[in-house]
Amino acid sequence: MATTQTSADVVIVGAGIVGSLMAEKIAQQGLSVLILESGPNIDRNHVVAKFRHGVDKGDYMAPYPYNDWAPEPRKFNDYFQNEGPVPYSASYIRGVGGTTWHWAGMAWRYVPNDFKLKTLYGVGRDWPFSYDDLEPFYYEAEVKMGVSGPEDNGSPRSKPFPMPELAPSWALSRVRDRLEGIGYKVIGNTAARNSQNYDGRPACVGNNNCMPVCPVDAQYHGGISAQSAKQAGVNIITEAIVYKIEHAKNSDKIEAIHYYTPNKDSFRVTGKTFVLAANAIETPKLMLMSKSDRFPNGIGNSNDMVGRHLCDHPRAKVSFEVDEPIWPGRGPMSEYSIQSERDGEWRSESAAFRIDFSNTNPVRGITDKLIKQGVYGEELEQQIRHKSAHSMGMKNIVEQLPDPNNRVMLGDRLDTLGIPNPKFYYSVSDYTRRGNARAREIFTTIAKRLGAKELSFSAEDKFSLANHITGTLGMGDDRATTVCNGEGRSHFHDNLFLAGTGVLPTVATVNSTLTAVAVGLRTAEFIIEDLV
Repeated sequence: MATTQTSADVVIVGAGIVGSLMAEKIAQQGLSVLILESGPNIDRNHVVAKFRHGVDKGDYMAPYPYNDWAPEPRKFNDYFQNEGPVPYSASYIRGVGGTTWHWAGMAWRYVPNDFKLKTLYGVGRDWPFSYDDLEPFYYEAEVKMGVSGPEDNGSPRSKPFPMPELAPSWALSRVRDRLEGIGYKVIGNTAARNSQNYDGRPACVGNNNCMPVCPVDAQYHGGISAQSAKQAGVNIITEAIVYKIEHAKNSDKIEAIHYYTPNKDSFRVTGKTFVLAANAIETPKLMLMSKSDRFPNGIGNSNDMVGRHLCDHPRAKVSFEVDEPIWPGRGPMSEYSIQSERDGEWRSESAAFRIDFSNTNPVRGITDKLIKQGVYGEELEQQIRHKSAHSMGMKNIVEQLPDPNNRVMLGDRLDTLGIPNPKFYYSVSDYTRRGNARAREIFTTIAKRLGAKELSFSAEDKFSLANHITGTLGMGDDRATTVCNGEGRSHFHDNLFLAGTGVLPTVATVNSTLTAVAVGLRTAEFIIEDLV
């Protein structure tokens, strides 16, 4: 098969939010940067129109293009294989901008103690650097992404948010007032969502369609990151499905990356430095695929750690009716939460968590359920109005300790290009289960305060995963148990860097995107130091 070659100072795999913002920062220093993206360009206007005209509004992947040459997990396919006791599921987009096209915009920082879990509580892993080391990069990420939120949210700051938090909805105001004084303070969420005109994009107008796409572009996403990278001179090659990382014949140095086009033409890209920023599933899959006589376990995997320590947030949920009309569904889909359970001495025995209130418009789900129950006519209209005004949902974002047995592996099935699908072993420990049990107790206390008479809990042995994929490329100082060092540099290849949520050693109690961006911007500085 003929192979065409191209080259750049820095070659990045993945045009998602992390890879694109790293590319922009590196290119601004005069270095040539090339991004290889497995999926196509995504037209935001087309996605908005497809969502508006679509039937299944609850399928957040439906408005986005699907390609069998760059498959992704969807309802209608079997891209994932599972062999563990708990089925692992996730949703991500392979396309320019990546999965933050359909995220909820949550942009929380970790709290300082999240970085030293092992030292303080004897569980999990410590990070190879501290919160203070990452703090300036958190702020850099917040300015770039346009983050708004309340100043007092548990994470210390050296500078204020780029913009103030959004005005509260009626639901937030009522819940906050009614829970005052019982030890569970309700605050507005920290989000990459404009509360005022910012960076050429308008303020949020409360459409409540944050997922699958903000119709006015008030919410930041990776498509904006990719456009910023292009403006900085970055070359993005789309529909470039990377299938092999090539090392030098007589050294550990990475020499090239190979990719297929959809019709399986092969290209070879050379560079000085390489960055893998696909996601926490696709990046380890690629590394495991890239086997050679010198590296029979795959690139960067001489210690058999690539793909291990898979973490997510296997959360508990509850729904009930409040005794007054609060009308959820106005403003962002995820608008307010409780932070008091994110850290405490009990973390030595039980998982920490954040409590998040759902603000998704409930009308469609309520209507479908009532119709299936045989309700119709005037009674149907009355019940829709009552239940929609009074419904409340809560979930916890619960930490999971890194376990080397939880992992991403190469599956037995191949896609149309002959590339293996991912396979998982995944379980949920008693530590996390105890955290979920504590959350259910707090859910009950809150629900009673809000006048609930009946609570509907998720089953204790059924877990709703949050799609916050971390740990599979974990950072650390111990070469025996981690994949890269605190710079993001592979322990076994000096010119190979890893980025994205996979490098986070622990999952903590918040969505992982902002921290992954901050860590990626920090890693970009080490790459620049190497090359400039």
